[in-house]
Amino acid sequence: MLKSVRSRATAGAVFVVAVALLVGALIFLGSLRSALVSSSASAAEATADALSDSIEDTGTNALSEEDDDAVIQIIDSTSSVVASTEEASGVNLSTADEFTIDGDHYYVVSEDVDDTDLRVWVGFEVDDDAIAVVQRLLLIALPLIVLIVGLVTWKVTGRALAPVHRIRAEVDQMGATALDRRVAVPDTGDEIAALAATMNRMLDRIEQGTKTQRQFVSDASHELRSPLATIRQHAELAAAHPEAIEQEELAAVVLGEGKRMQDMVDSLLILARLDEGAHAEWKAVDLDDIALSEAARVRDRVSVDTSGIRAGRVLGDSRLLSHVVRNLVDNATRHARGNIAITVSMNGPQTVLDVEDDGNGIPASDRQRIFERFVRLDESRARDAGGSGLGLAIVHSIVSAHGGAVFVGESRWSGARFTVVLPTA
Repeated sequence: MLKSVRSRATAGAVFVVAVALLVGALIFLGSLRSALVSSSASAAEATADALSDSIEDTGTNALSEEDDDAVIQIIDSTSSVVASTEEASGVNLSTADEFTIDGDHYYVVSEDVDDTDLRVWVGFEVDDDAIAVVQRLLLIALPLIVLIVGLVTWKVTGRALAPVHRIRAEVDQMGATALDRRVAVPDTGDEIAALAATMNRMLDRIEQGTKTQRQFVSDASHELRSPLATIRQHAELAAAHPEAIEQEELAAVVLGEGKRMQDMVDSLLILARLDEGAHAEWKAVDLDDIALSEAARVRDRVSVDTSGIRAGRVLGDSRLLSHVVRNLVDNATRHARGNIAITVSMNGPQTVLDVEDDGNGIPASDRQRIFERFVRLDESRARDAGGSGLGLAIVHSIVSAHGGAVFVGESRWSGARFTVVLPTA
């Protein structure tokens, strides 16, 4: 079985050309034979007509043997041969339209002789030698043409596929440590060049994804190291100097840092599942109900304006969408001086969620960077207030997975306003 593209292309071309040539040769031979028979019939009819006129004038003595291509018989009403040429002796031309005499093929026609009971039968030789010559030529030419087509197709497809083999060899030599390498793009401007360009774009994405993954692992390790170091430091101090730290203080530190580690691990798991494209079965979710619930949760810490919350239903995972609203509300509460506002509205095919605060706002130059993982703009603030830098990254990933978008702007108090746009259910 043929496996390579080159072999299949050559076999296909040879098969198609061979069938086309065979059909064409058969049609040509049929047409040639029909033309020769038609020519012989016309010549026989002309000879029969002329001979009939001559017999009418001079009798059977008009029979001529000068035409070597014709055999002639004159037959009366009783089917008896009255006269004939030498080649026609021993046969009766009136019994068939075609005859073979001494290996020669004749086409037979007849013509009545006026005012007599005689009928002239004329057989005119068909040039079978011409058909035989053409057949021999075709038997030589057709295989030769098919062979030439096969060789040309093999050569052309080999040259066309050479860049593909080179690209395959280059990619095969690339390892995990050589993701910066790229395949050479030929300047042909054809499909092979497009394949090479597509391959390079794929390598760009793989390289970027690998860098992002490595950076993510490094940042996660660094973030998890801090609470672990804090727990270990307090535990070692309690073990070496029990009188220096009270049990309640040690328990509070361990619980607080453990809670921080648990939240970080949960966030990492959410991001990992989103990166894999995994989600539960989506259904209609009332975004306004989630917003009202989150507003009630933080109302004892800040003043929350919920007057702009209207009905808004989106299609998605209610648990993940709750993470979006909670992270945005917690972020606004953390940075607000005392006021935040939550609004939900429907704008045709889109449902819009806005979360605003009266804090310091976000500089325009950082409004895209804040959605990256482990990014905290205010590096001088306390770690307890700053969070892990994963909340907004989770918001961005969840919203993107739901076919929406998230933007940052300026609030009514000149603080930060986060806008989430999702398709309406």
